[in-house]
Amino acid sequence: MGEPTVGVTPPRVLTIAGTDSGGGAGVAADLRAFTGCGVHGCIAVTAVTVQNSVGVTGVHPIPPETVAAQIETVAGDIGLDAAKTGMLASRPIIEAIVAACDRVGIGGTGPIPFVIDPVAASMHGDPLLADEALDAYRTLLCPRATVITPNLDEVRLLVGIDVHDRSAQYDAAKVLHGLGPQYVLVKGGHLEEDVDRCVDLLYDGHTFTELPGPRFDTGNTHGGGDSMGAAIASGLARGLAVPEAVAFGKRYVVEAVRHSYPLGAGHGPVSPLWAVRHWWEEPTP
Repeated sequence: MGEPTVGVTPPRVLTIAGTDSGGGAGVAADLRAFTGCGVHGCIAVTAVTVQNSVGVTGVHPIPPETVAAQIETVAGDIGLDAAKTGMLASRPIIEAIVAACDRVGIGGTGPIPFVIDPVAASMHGDPLLADEALDAYRTLLCPRATVITPNLDEVRLLVGIDVHDRSAQYDAAKVLHGLGPQYVLVKGGHLEEDVDRCVDLLYDGHTFTELPGPRFDTGNTHGGGDSMGAAIASGLARGLAVPEAVAFGKRYVVEAVRHSYPLGAGHGPVSPLWAVRHWWEEPTP
């Protein structure tokens, strides 16, 4: 996608998500991925989590009006080329986000592409989304999404389909597309029938595209979904069409998992360091 030009403002991408005090997921993962993908990252924090590599022990939502104000303040001054969501915590926060996005042109008929990552639980199984917020995802966010990127657990929560094979993955994509997004990406990382690969499935209402990638023997995948969504948003911000941006996001997350590392006593994070390693590998002049 080309080398950055010195002195020229890079594409600008906003993440609307929660924090991770362990630095592996949430806005931390998004900002790491944005840097690795060569874009400028902005943030609108939805909640502060108390979290490490073992699990989440606390979630503290930000007032909805403060979340909305972050979005509008950034968009009004810095401008945005794409936006994405992560953990949104509650229906009032989602409603405030939707209203703010409508005002500044994010998603829907607006000019700014919108990647919806419907984060409902951490990889440890800790809940990150209140039950009443699921309907807000279906009715308020999905119709505004350029692309929605659920994993199989999130598919089950959103549309009640347990995906255990490729056929069900296709069925789920059709049902999810009926909720109104332009594109659906059903991530296949949890699909047990794929022993040595991970196949994500992209659907635009007419055409299915399988995106296969290697499956790595590692438990260090914390922040993988966040990172892929951030990479997709980065591709969209750089002017790629959705299928090309999704393919870019897939390539990015494959390398991020390949270069993941252990951290703490639990699951380590996927790594953006492969994309920025020249900073610390090359000697300072």
